[in-house]
Amino acid sequence: MIYLLAFRISDRELTNPNIYPYNVFRGKAAEPFVFREITVFYGNNGSGKSTLLNMMADKLQIEGRERCASNSFGRVRYCDEFVEECGYDLGDDEETGRMIRSIPKKSRYVKSEDILYEIKKIQQRQVLAEGMEYDLLKMGKGKEEIQKYLAPQGGISRQGIIEYGQEKYSNGETALRYFEDILAPDALYLLDEPEVSLSPANQVKLANEINKMARFLRCQFIIATHSPFMLGTLNTKIYNLDQPGCGECKWTELENVRYFYDFFKARSSEFQ
Repeated sequence: MIYLLAFRISDRELTNPNIYPYNVFRGKAAEPFVFREITVFYGNNGSGKSTLLNMMADKLQIEGRERCASNSFGRVRYCDEFVEECGYDLGDDEETGRMIRSIPKKSRYVKSEDILYEIKKIQQRQVLAEGMEYDLLKMGKGKEEIQKYLAPQGGISRQGIIEYGQEKYSNGETALRYFEDILAPDALYLLDEPEVSLSPANQVKLANEINKMARFLRCQFIIATHSPFMLGTLNTKIYNLDQPGCGECKWTELENVRYFYDFFKARSSEFQ
C-alpha cells in the first residue's frame, strides 16, 4: 500500500548558509522523493536522513514527530518555514482505485532514541520490581503474599514486568519486542535507524518482518539506515543522501556496504 506517494523538500536558498535545516539540504534534492511500499534514505552521519524523516513527520502530523529548533538567527522560525515550504502527494488505494485522502491515524515516526528510551524504561522497571520482591522477602513475606502484592495494580502487572525482564536477555531482544508491540497493519511508518541495539541476525529478522508487513498487511515504510544487513534484506528503493541530488542506488553500490565488503574480502584467508 502506498499512502505517501511523494515528498518535496523546500528548495529555497537563504543568504546565510548556516541556518538549520536549510543548510542540511542545500543543493541536495532537486526532484521529489517518490516512494514504494518500502523506501530507504541512506546516508552517513550528518547526511540529513534523520532530519528529513522528522520534517516529513512534522509535515504529515504523524505521531512521534518532534518540534525542531533552528539556529539562533533572529526571531524567524526557520524550521516551521521549511516544513511549510515542503509538499507531498498521497497515493491511491489499490483495492478501490480511489485517492487516499489522509495518512492513517495510527501511523508513526519511530526514532532511534525512542527505542533506546523504551529499553532503558523496561530495564528500570525490571530493577524496581525485583527490588520490591527482594524487600518483601527480607520482611519475611511468603510466596503467596508476594504473588498477591505483585498482582496487577492500576493496569500494570509488577509480576509481568519481572517476567518480561527475565525473558529478554539483551537490549536487542527487547528492541525486537518493542517493534512487535508498535507495528500494526494498515499504517505508514517512518523508522529512523531501527537497527539500533540489534545484532546482524536480528537486523535481518526485523527487515524480513518489514518485508512481510509491506506485502501482506497494507503497511508502508520509509526507513533511514546505513546498515548493510537491513539494506541487503529489505525489498526496497534506496535514495543515497550522500550524493548530490540524492539519486537512487543499488545497495551494493553504497559506501558503507562496500566498506564491509572490502574489510572482509581483505581478511578472507582468515576464514579458510
